[in-house]
Parts: sequence; structure tokens; C-alpha cells
Amino acid sequence: MSETIKKIGVLTSGGDSPGMNAAIRSVVRTCAYHNIECAGIYRGFQGMIEGDFKEMGPRSVNNIVNKGGTILKSARSKEFMTPEGRKKAHDNLKNAGIDALVIIGGDGSFTGGLVFNKEFNFPIMGIPGTIDNDIFGTSHTLGFDTALNTVVEAIDKIRDTASSHNRLFFVEVMGRDAGHIALNAGIGAGAEDILIPEENLGLDRLVESLHKSKASGKSSSIVVVAEGDRIGKNVFELGDYVEENMPEYDVRVSVLGHMQRGGSPSCFDRVLASRLGVKAVESLLEGKSNFMAGLINDKVELTPLEQAVKGHSEIDRELLRVSEIVSI
Repeated sequence: MSETIKKIGVLTSGGDSPGMNAAIRSVVRTCAYHNIECAGIYRGFQGMIEGDFKEMGPRSVNNIVNKGGTILKSARSKEFMTPEGRKKAHDNLKNAGIDALVIIGGDGSFTGGLVFNKEFNFPIMGIPGTIDNDIFGTSHTLGFDTALNTVVEAIDKIRDTASSHNRLFFVEVMGRDAGHIALNAGIGAGAEDILIPEENLGLDRLVESLHKSKASGKSSSIVVVAEGDRIGKNVFELGDYVEENMPEYDVRVSVLGHMQRGGSPSCFDRVLASRLGVKAVESLLEGKSNFMAGLINDKVELTPLEQAVKGHSEIDRELLRVSEIVSI
């Protein structure tokens, strides 16, 4: 174990996701287990610049494993993008006796951590927290599983209305650049079509597919749309186009929005957060830096942070094939 690390700082940055609190808890208690001090850094990198730190022990993270969001808060920090801001942050960490950082967040947070490490040779370890599941080096990011369950539950309720009124519902889910939520939740909720940024179906093919569904005896349909899908300018324009071309359908649009980012984390996310927190702290104590702890083939592995940021999280082609078969 590293003799140089006596205190570890933990922060959450970027968008919140269910499971972040479970990860904070794991980091704090792993530090306590190894007789290392731990400091919570409030409001991400902005809190580092302002010295917004709080000593944390095993009892200060009681009863948070089941809570969504993040008790450490999260904020964007323009000041951290400047050398002056990062210098201020480094001075504050040093004055507080903090020797290493665990950053729970997405690729933007990891990029900030890499720059900080390069400038000050400050040990950094990342834990992937984003519902979009779009980070390379892990099969699951914190919050992804919870978001899927939230979306499937919402679509199940929407389907009750769709089937009662012979309606066609377009349900927009989060996923600006990645269709992981749409694809998995679409299969789980039995959607007739799934539109994702990675696959441009095209308006005509979508209408053709819906005509086929209608002809096969389906009286209502659910189409799950990732917010980054490129078919139309937005999901409402998409709905208008289909209504014009398929007047037999009563078309409705439902945007699930930020409800997908909230809520109590699933058991899977709580266990994953606990595993990643332990790995992050123990890796720092082993003298490792600039890695992200992630899940690969159900084992917790380290991926270089730079690779996690630059690598591309591919959509599962087998799942695409499955979605085509089961939506017939």
C-alpha cells in the first residue's frame, strides 16, 4: 500500500445518476477500512476551486445507498477550464492534506481530471457515472440499469393507453449520442420500432415498418426514440410526419426527460457502485493513477482514463438483431 496517500478526496461531476451515492459511500468506507482519511468535495471541480470540503467517515454516509442523485452535489465549472482555476484547486487540495482524487462522472469529468493530473502530477481514479452508458471500458455505467427500469415502467403504462385507444406513441428517451437506453428499454418494453443515433432508419422505412405492423394485426404501436436520433429534427416533427402519412393512427408523443435520471438506484447499480468504489480506492493505494474502474465481462477492471475518454462505446449489434426479430 502507498505510504504517500494519507487522505483521498471524492467528488461527483457532470450530470447526476442513480448509484453515485452508493459509490461515495463505498469510497468513504474503503478509505476507513484502510485507515485512510476521506474528504467529500462538494459541487465537483467548482467546489475544489472554492475549497468546499468536508471530512467524511463511515457514519457520515449512513442511509445514502438507496438515494438517487448525489449528496455531494454536482456543478459545471468554467473556472476549472483555466490554468488559474486549476492552480487554485490544487492549492486547496494541498492545504487540506488531500493526496489523491476519486472522480465519479462522465467523459467531461475524466478529461478535467486528466488535465489536472498532467499539470500537477496528482493521482486520479475515475468511476463512470452516467445513465447514457456511453463510456468506453465498462459494460455498465452507474445509473444505466436504474434508468432502463424507469423507462420500461413508464412505457408499460403508456402502452395501456396506446392499446385502449388504438394509438401510436413516440416515446423519447435520453441518449444524445448513444442509443443504449432506447435499444435495451425498447426490447424490454416490447416496442414495435426503436430509433437510435447509431442506425439511421429513415422516415420512409419507418412508415413502411409501421404499415407492416398494422397489416400484421397490431392495433397500437410504441416507437422508442433516442433523443439523438437523426431521422427528424425532433420527436414532434417525427410524429407529425407519420400522422400525415398514416392518418389511420392517432399519434401521440411522450418525452420522458429527467425522470430517467432520478429515483432510487436498482440493486444492480448499488452493487456495481460498491465494487467500483473499493477498486478505485485500493488502486490509488497501490500507486496506480489515471485509470477508470469499470465492469468488463462481470469483473471489475481498470481502463486507462485517456482510453475511456477517447474510446467509443459501441452499440450491441446482436441486440439490434434481437430487436428486429422480436418486434415482428
